[in-house]
Amino acid sequence: MSRLTVPKTYKLYIGGKFPRSESGRTYEVVSAKGAFLANAAKGSRKDARDAVVAARSALAGWSGATAYNRGQVLYRIAELLEGRRAQFVDEIVQAEGVSAAVAGSQVDEAIDRWVWYAGWADKFAQVAGNANPVAGPYFNISVPEPTGVVAIVAPQDTSLLGFVSAVAPALVTGNTVVVVASERFPLSAISLSEVLATSDVPGGVVNILTGSPAEIAPWLASHADVNALDLVGAGDLEWVDLQIAAADTLKRVLQPENGPDAAAPSVDRIAFFTETKTVWHTKSLI
Repeated sequence: MSRLTVPKTYKLYIGGKFPRSESGRTYEVVSAKGAFLANAAKGSRKDARDAVVAARSALAGWSGATAYNRGQVLYRIAELLEGRRAQFVDEIVQAEGVSAAVAGSQVDEAIDRWVWYAGWADKFAQVAGNANPVAGPYFNISVPEPTGVVAIVAPQDTSLLGFVSAVAPALVTGNTVVVVASERFPLSAISLSEVLATSDVPGGVVNILTGSPAEIAPWLASHADVNALDLVGAGDLEWVDLQIAAADTLKRVLQPENGPDAAAPSVDRIAFFTETKTVWHTKSLI
């Protein structure tokens, strides 16, 4: 007996929930051979604003958690990705038209990067912080703190690895993120949102928008409640205009990167999304 297929319509991921775009728009996601795969939500300005609100609301809880706890939460994402490896491999094979071996390597590397960044969560402060020598009876200590809400344009030419490579370092020190997924290959990012929803990540820490980066990115770049902008996947956009818009609200901005090594694992990527706080404290005279 034959049956009709049930095409899936994927939604956005905002505040730990899966809302439809307020615009009601969707677009077709097709395979490397042009076959229909699914419908994805086409995010709007209002969706971007809602995502920033959710990220800001989650910031205090996530940044206030212990570094050890954040590391455990990030590691849990890697565990769940490992458990759903076959699903992600299948999605990448269909979307990118690569072999199962190539897709498997991409998934494995994405999992390994989650683990790598998870391991830095309770070690980064020791590397980036300092006990500063000063004259006088004082302790002078510098410590890294999260910069706040980070907006990210994910790499557009990979399904999963580029997305993970851009998102994970921002989370390590307690930032929350709003990320615009690859317009052409959004399915792995949306499937990852389902992983996040069933993990220990608090709602609002990661918010995922699908649709056109050219439409969404300008609203995030100019949003006054976004503290940093990662344009790693914005190479095909008018990214200089995005930098100019970000400058109006004094955002830090990472410029686009191209190629398979875009957003390669680096302690510098963690450090970019931090600010240094220096504390003076008197020594006891007794």
